[in-house]
Amino acid sequence: MPSASTRKISIMMAALAAVHSGKLSLDEKVTIEKKYQDNDSGTFQHLTPGFWITFRDALVMMIIVSDNTCTGTVADLVGVPEIQRWCESIGMIGTVHRYGIPPRAHPDHALGEVTTTTPNDQRLLLGLILRATTDAAVASRLGTTPELARLGLDILSWQKLKTRLPSQLPLGTKVAHKTGTGARGYMDAGIIFKDGRPLCILTAFTDHVPAALPDGTPGFAAAYHVIGRMARLAYDSLGAVA
Repeated sequence: MPSASTRKISIMMAALAAVHSGKLSLDEKVTIEKKYQDNDSGTFQHLTPGFWITFRDALVMMIIVSDNTCTGTVADLVGVPEIQRWCESIGMIGTVHRYGIPPRAHPDHALGEVTTTTPNDQRLLLGLILRATTDAAVASRLGTTPELARLGLDILSWQKLKTRLPSQLPLGTKVAHKTGTGARGYMDAGIIFKDGRPLCILTAFTDHVPAALPDGTPGFAAAYHVIGRMARLAYDSLGAVA
């Protein structure tokens, strides 16, 4: 199904693998160019081009506000074919990366026009990231180190878009996640924490969401509510004392 911006989790981790291999550096300067600003997501599309940030900060902005100017920049530096190869190497067999900056698709677009993934692929990826933070062998499978995996998890936990998985959880609940908004649906994939420990991985994807429900409720609002409700049910039920 369409990945929307949940694809950026794997882009980030492929980028961190490139850092570990020495191809890229977290501290290297990345110039924000006008050619990447023709997009609909994030803040850098509105800024005057020509300034620079570090590669690390481009990863942060790509995740926490889903900035597509940074995403296009990162994807070109890593290489879309390399991102795809990396996904396949860790077992994400249902994910196909097709671009850095997404096209402006219509609600009836075909799957072949966009990057696609599966909820299970995102679950696999998030689980590996979590394990890699403390297990060097798992980090090696991702092409990173535990330190880089911890950075990836931290960046996901800094997410500023909280209208889905975190929306019905107790205020301050840690969720390391990445949202996605596409022409056909709304997504969120993340790790929910409770009492300082990871509780569960929840990957919620919606598709063919109408502009409005029969009662007039906007489709996006209904999707957000369902995703938030799923997260709350998991939070209240999992790990509870019988």
